[in-house]
Amino acid sequence: MRASEVAYKPVGLALGAVSGMIAAAAFKQVWKIGEGEGDAPSATDEDRSWKQILIAAALQGAIFALVKAAVDRSGAMATRRVTGTWPG
Repeated sequence: MRASEVAYKPVGLALGAVSGMIAAAAFKQVWKIGEGEGDAPSATDEDRSWKQILIAAALQGAIFALVKAAVDRSGAMATRRVTGTWPG
């Protein structure tokens, strides 16, 4: 294992936690704007339609994937700037 990979491990873990918090906040805001409601439906919410639940799940997954990719890429670029090698 290269030094850049070892150095990136704790950074990657921290970035993962941060990206989760960012994605959760972003999803909450997007849902509020799109539906005009405060809370997104959960899968077991019997008062919501299948359509609402599946749209919420798809949107949440897309937002989490986008934020995670952006944060991971930024972390890898920062690691390369500091160590001179790409974490792999």
